[in-house]
Amino acid sequence: MTTVQRSREGNRARLGRSFRGARVDQRTKELVAMGAAAAANCHPCMDFHLAKCDELGIDREEVAAAVKVGLMVNHGAESAIRKKARELLGETTIED
Repeated sequence: MTTVQRSREGNRARLGRSFRGARVDQRTKELVAMGAAAAANCHPCMDFHLAKCDELGIDREEVAAAVKVGLMVNHGAESAIRKKARELLGETTIED
């Protein structure tokens, strides 16, 4: 098993544990995973979870909405880290 395969298996196991005991259906889990994958900039994760969404028959508009939420989270995190970098390194050293 390659490093990437081991990583994917570990991520799947963690996702399963994250929802253990929760009353969340598979459809919702995959939409959450799509948003999280977008927030994390994880291309392989997005490919994997989009295929799962397709298997479950989830409409692309719903998937797109979940991805948009993830992108908003990503943007907020990026903005915050840029602000922190500017504080640490000076305004002129960090470009938008």
